[in-house]
Amino acid sequence: MRDQSQPNKQSHLLGVGLDNEDGHKRITRADKFSIVGGSQETHEKMTETVMKTFEDMKKAGKQLETIEHKHLAELIEKNRPSD
Repeated sequence: MRDQSQPNKQSHLLGVGLDNEDGHKRITRADKFSIVGGSQETHEKMTETVMKTFEDMKKAGKQLETIEHKHLAELIEKNRPSD
C-alpha cells in the first residue's frame, strides 16, 4: 500500500463506460485523465464530471497525486450529473 505522504507521480484517473450499443469508439484523453467507451450520453456525462472535479481540485489547491481518495470520491459524486 502506498504511503499517502509520498505522491505517486504516475497518477491518472480512468473512466470506463459500459453501455455502448452503437459501435462507436469514444476516447477522451487529457493529461491526468482518460474516459473510454460508453454511449454518447454517458461519455459526455463522465467527461463533464471529471472536468468539473479537476476544476474543484484546483480551486482547493489539490492535485490528483496528493488528494485523499475519500476527498476525490466526494468531489466526483458532487459533480456527477443527476439523472
